[in-house]
Amino acid sequence: MLFTDLGLIDPILKALEKQGYKSPTPIQEQAIPYILEGRDVLGAAQTWTWKTAAFAIPTLQLLSREKKLAHTNTAIKSLILTPTRELAIQIEENIQEYGKGLQLKHAVIFWGVSQHSQVQKLKGGIDILVATPGRLLDLINQGFINLSHVEIFTLDEADRMLDMGFINDVRKVLTLLPTKRQTLFFSATMPREIAHLADDILNNPVKIEVTPVSSTAEKVEQAVFFVQKSDKKSLLTTILGNKKMTQVLVFTRTKHGADRVVRDLEKDGITAAAIHGNKAQNHRQRALSNFKTGQVRVLVATDIAARWIDIDELMFVINYDLPNEPETYVHRIGRTGRAGKDGVAISFCDQEEFEYLLDIEKLTWQKIRRMENHPYHISITAPLSNAEKKKINAEKLERKKMYRREGNERKEWNYRRR
Repeated sequence: MLFTDLGLIDPILKALEKQGYKSPTPIQEQAIPYILEGRDVLGAAQTWTWKTAAFAIPTLQLLSREKKLAHTNTAIKSLILTPTRELAIQIEENIQEYGKGLQLKHAVIFWGVSQHSQVQKLKGGIDILVATPGRLLDLINQGFINLSHVEIFTLDEADRMLDMGFINDVRKVLTLLPTKRQTLFFSATMPREIAHLADDILNNPVKIEVTPVSSTAEKVEQAVFFVQKSDKKSLLTTILGNKKMTQVLVFTRTKHGADRVVRDLEKDGITAAAIHGNKAQNHRQRALSNFKTGQVRVLVATDIAARWIDIDELMFVINYDLPNEPETYVHRIGRTGRAGKDGVAISFCDQEEFEYLLDIEKLTWQKIRRMENHPYHISITAPLSNAEKKKINAEKLERKKMYRREGNERKEWNYRRR
């Protein structure tokens, strides 16, 4: 299946060709024809399935067709609601790419920046609005936005809306939309409240579910390096000695771990930036932008922050820490090897993480290639026994107590010096 088989207009096909896209992903192949028919869609799709194009491309085509017929009207015709600033920006960037040859105006609004520039763009009239719920309701209350002419409403990452506490804001927005509209609903998971919301707002939807999570790992070249935890930073620097690895996404389990990896890399002269929940929004966006443009070679991320990272031609993913949920591993490596491109996923595994590796292999039905030809290799053949786990956990607890005592002693000493 090619994009040329989906009934897309020439300007969109040219934009896709310019980006190097020839074949749609499964979610795109299934969703685009139904959306072009005007059907409501319920899509069960993970972030890394490239679902943004699945709703952005047909939305652009439908509105372009209508604009040619109407020739006027600056009212908002399409609203795309998404939970985070990062994802909102990326969606609007994709709309910009796919709609370059079309006479459609679009804007993105979110918290964290002055509203002035956003309001000025709205006043100029737009066809497509990408928004986060809080900023949208704020500007509606100020009288800058009217949703009464919306024809296509897209709710993206619905389950994340619930997780982040935005579901009531979403329901408020729904009351401001026309009853007669096309609704596109995407969610990675379907908890009960999200399923009820979908039932409430969708009209005879087409249900689309993409490839099961375990099978996506088959498309990426994978390798695992057994290494002591203390040697991971040296191994990472050694691997990054390969100058062909110009853009690398590194996953850590914790926010502090991400910051520590960045510090270690910068000491070795490797440009790096971290993206996680403790970073301010402007810092996260700057880090992502610098990574995309090549100013930063390595982006270090936690799983929650990385959910909203969308990079077109990322070839290398490194799991500095293996996740304790095997599905998370598949989500991580799904960041590479997209749209038929090559992808490489490298994982570091210490003794404590070996059982995580076995769980991953069980889920994906494949044995990941062991790489022994490196200077930090250790032999691991079996998971830790319960007794060994207890011993390690006790040692960790004792270290925490020691650090806490030392910290309290330093505070007391500093206090006495006053």
